[in-house]
Amino acid sequence: MIAENRRARAHIDIPLILLVTGLSLFGVIAVCVATYSIDSTAETLLAHIIESSSAMRQCFFLLLAPVIVTVIINIPYHVLKRFTKLLYFATSGLVLFTLVTNGAEGVKAWTDVIWDMTIQPSEFIKLAMILMLAQELAKEEHPMSTIRDFFRIMGMVIIPGIIILASGETGSLIVIIFFFAIMLFFSNVNMKLLLTMLAFAVLAVLALYGFMIATGVEDYRLQRILAFFNPDLSPLDDAYQMRQSQIAIGSGGVSGIGMFQDGAMSQLNYVPADWTDFIYATIGEAWGFVGCFSVLMVYLAIILRMLYLARYTRDKYGMLIIVGVMGMLLFHVFENIGMALGLMPITGIPLPFLSYGGSNMTTNMGGIALVLNVTRNRSLSSGFAAPQTRTTTFRYIRQR
Repeated sequence: MIAENRRARAHIDIPLILLVTGLSLFGVIAVCVATYSIDSTAETLLAHIIESSSAMRQCFFLLLAPVIVTVIINIPYHVLKRFTKLLYFATSGLVLFTLVTNGAEGVKAWTDVIWDMTIQPSEFIKLAMILMLAQELAKEEHPMSTIRDFFRIMGMVIIPGIIILASGETGSLIVIIFFFAIMLFFSNVNMKLLLTMLAFAVLAVLALYGFMIATGVEDYRLQRILAFFNPDLSPLDDAYQMRQSQIAIGSGGVSGIGMFQDGAMSQLNYVPADWTDFIYATIGEAWGFVGCFSVLMVYLAIILRMLYLARYTRDKYGMLIIVGVMGMLLFHVFENIGMALGLMPITGIPLPFLSYGGSNMTTNMGGIALVLNVTRNRSLSSGFAAPQTRTTTFRYIRQR
């Protein structure tokens, strides 16, 4: 009991901070390697970073992280409850605004800001939805046990989900669905209901793609799925990125070919988006199996650390916030690395803390800040504690 109380104490979780910081610093180097030019005259790593505009921007995003984390940590998560609905509607409105005002064909997920920079609002809505769902799912011991409760919570996901889907951001919608399912599981939703919802979702997706194939609808998302299942019969552009990523990772061998190598696939731009969605291909080529495996182990450590922190968070609301952030990062890692290896369809989902991008970096750092917020402000005598019959879902799992 004493040991459990010690683990459940309020604290700033240093191991999680160190893991995320180390991974993010390595991400700056990886982006720098991916954008290396044969015309470079740099002789040191620092000079290469300064020479790369993408790496310098990534440094800028990384320097913003302590500010974001500090602000979020110092607003106790129970106080954040008061602003959750505001954040939810504000981010949903921003996604809708981007959809309406973006004149691009196809994906309409970015909106221009200052200094030739863009933001991706569908990234920010993830955190707002985690907070909103955690708040609603923590109200009852068995959420969604009534029809009214079911449709109310489902509406919180479906309405912004439709807007995100209309903007062409299928990847972000899949991430939201995944962490929603994870949060439902840990919030003690009836297992039969959860399995029924999962089966319905799978059938709906299959029916949609079946209809698109049967009617001959031209859609890049459908082409990516077809390229995954049968790349040899798919148009070159649809399978090219996946094949080049596999070749780059395979060419790295055990220890990689090294950084800033003339003639490397990353240097010759043979792998499209190798500094963003396909940064894992750059890591595989430059650092080989050792680099890829090391990155995977760091991600595993981050996920397990968050599970550990959730296990010893006694109030359900705080526990669900941690679980939601964990689910968000877990799917990003699983899907991104899977598509880089050719094991998952291409969805445009970036690799957390490594892929270039300010919106994604800000969202991921904001998620980590929420986890740190819970561990710093949680209390052994929280008034939001789960029922005594099952203090946490982890104990419930063991009983089952």
